[in-house]
Amino acid sequence: MYGAVDGEAFPVAATDLARVEPQFLRRDVAYPTDQPPGTIVVDTEARYLYLVRENGRALRYGIGVGKAGLEFEGEAVVQYKRQWPRWTPTQDMIAREPERYGPLAAGMEPGVMNPLGPRALYLFKDGKDTLYRIHGTTEAWTIGKAVSSGCIRLLNQDIIDLYRRVPNGSRVVVLQGQNSNSRQLLPQV
Repeated sequence: MYGAVDGEAFPVAATDLARVEPQFLRRDVAYPTDQPPGTIVVDTEARYLYLVRENGRALRYGIGVGKAGLEFEGEAVVQYKRQWPRWTPTQDMIAREPERYGPLAAGMEPGVMNPLGPRALYLFKDGKDTLYRIHGTTEAWTIGKAVSSGCIRLLNQDIIDLYRRVPNGSRVVVLQGQNSNSRQLLPQV
């Protein structure tokens, strides 16, 4: 499940699972919710993303949450998805660290060094870009943690899996703090 991925435009290396806490690996779990199947629920406090399925089940993915990921709450839709997307730092990132991000103001081409990884889901609310993304990462050690930048990051193999499962227009619910259902849901044995 976390081995190297063949057939990609750029190499997707195997994930070093020694750097990921086991509870953050993808699994099918019981997830009683009133959200309809196909909904993505992002629980930023618990550091999980759920893809709601039938019969009280969900696919649960471990996530890393960046500053932008802690600033958005509520509902959105996956307006569009990209394989091997370009990445452009926000104006806030450039202002905060001009030496680091200034040279990238025109954007970064897709590839293994691109911070969005092999896939990205672009979230919009009321027809406007939230600047909130669900994307991949090669930094396995950041899954389950609050990280310095970015939105919601998944292991590269997990974002590839999620990308295949959700169409454009999919509903996303982002929960923060007290609105979060942060109890640990156990996987089916």
